[in-house]
Amino acid sequence: MNSQLEYPLGNNPLADLISDNVYEILNSRGLINEKSVRDYQIKRRFKKMREDKISATIAIDKLRDEYPYLQFDTIRKIVYQIQK
Repeated sequence: MNSQLEYPLGNNPLADLISDNVYEILNSRGLINEKSVRDYQIKRRFKKMREDKISATIAIDKLRDEYPYLQFDTIRKIVYQIQK
């Protein structure tokens, strides 16, 4: 089974952290953790919504619309997870 992320060429979900070229190299070698990328995107979207004055509950509900396979509490744990 191929665990590499399937994003269209040039659609780097980590563009604010690494270049498209670096992302493509890491992804082609299977060095990108899909769950970590998903969690990073969720945290980034949540932070943006909170900056836009959207309540935490509504922001999590909106994220659930984008990730329907995740429970409310799962998203809450992701967005409030303390960085180590």
